[in-house]
Amino acid sequence: MGARPRRRGAAAVVTAGPVAAPLVLACVLAAVGYAVGAAQLRRRGDAWPWRRDCAVVAGCAAVVWGLAGPVPGGPFTAHAGRHLLVAMAGPALLAAGRPLTLVLRLLPPGAPRRGLLRVAHSPAAGWLLFPPVAAAVDLGGLWLLYRTDLWAAAHRDPLAGGLLELHMLLAGLVLAMAVCRLDPVRGRCGLPLRAVTLLAAGAAHAVLAKSLYVAGPPGTAFAAADLRAGARLMYYGGDAVEVFLALVLAVQWYAAAGRRRARRAASVAVGAR
Repeated sequence: MGARPRRRGAAAVVTAGPVAAPLVLACVLAAVGYAVGAAQLRRRGDAWPWRRDCAVVAGCAAVVWGLAGPVPGGPFTAHAGRHLLVAMAGPALLAAGRPLTLVLRLLPPGAPRRGLLRVAHSPAAGWLLFPPVAAAVDLGGLWLLYRTDLWAAAHRDPLAGGLLELHMLLAGLVLAMAVCRLDPVRGRCGLPLRAVTLLAAGAAHAVLAKSLYVAGPPGTAFAAADLRAGARLMYYGGDAVEVFLALVLAVQWYAAAGRRRARRAASVAVGAR
C-alpha cells in the first residue's frame, strides 16, 4: 500500500511493507476458517446465507490483492488502488459477512464464548465502534497521512510503513463495522446516526481526494498525470464503496420497517378479536 521514496523529493515507488506477508497469510487463514465454520453451521442445520461466505472471501481477496497483487498505473495511481482495496473495499465486504456472529454461533457455551462477548460488549469496544469515533479514527488517519509529512516519514522506515498498512486496514474495518452494525457489539446506534456518519465520512474522503488532485503528499514529487489519475481513482472508488455501505443500511431500514408493519398488523388483529 505504501510508497518508498528513492531519494528526497522523488516520486515514490509502490513497495510491500514488512507487515504485508503476515497480513496476507492472516487473510488467507481467515477466509479458510470462515468457510469451514460456515460449512459446520450448515451441517448441523443452522441457516447461514451463502452471500456472507462470498462477502468474506471477496473481502479477504481484496486485501490480499491490495497488499501483494499487481495494481496497474503509475506509483500514486497504484497506491490509490491499494488504498481502496485494503482500507475500504476489503473491510466493507468483511463487515458484511458478520464474522463475529459466526464465531459466536460456533463457540459452545463456556469461558471462550463469554470472554469474546465481554470484549464485544465492553465500554472500550462501544466507544471505538461508535460511528462518529470510528469515522474520526479512519478519516483522521488518512488526512494525517496525505496532508502532512507522515507519508515521507513512514516510507523512510519500512517497519513504520508496514504498521501504517495495518492501521489503515484495521481503521477501515472498524468504520465498516460501526456503520453496518451487523455483529452483536456494545451500544445501540440508530440508522439515522449511522447514515449521517457515512455521509460525513464520504464527504471527508471526497475532499481529501480532490485536494490530492491539486497537490500530492508533502515530501513527494509525483508526475501530474499520475497524481490526478490516482486522485480520481480514490474519489470514484471511494464513492463505490460508500454506495455499497449505503445499500447495507437501506436493507436494514427496509427490514426494520417490515417488522414494524408486522407488529402493527398483529396488534390490530389482536384488538379486533
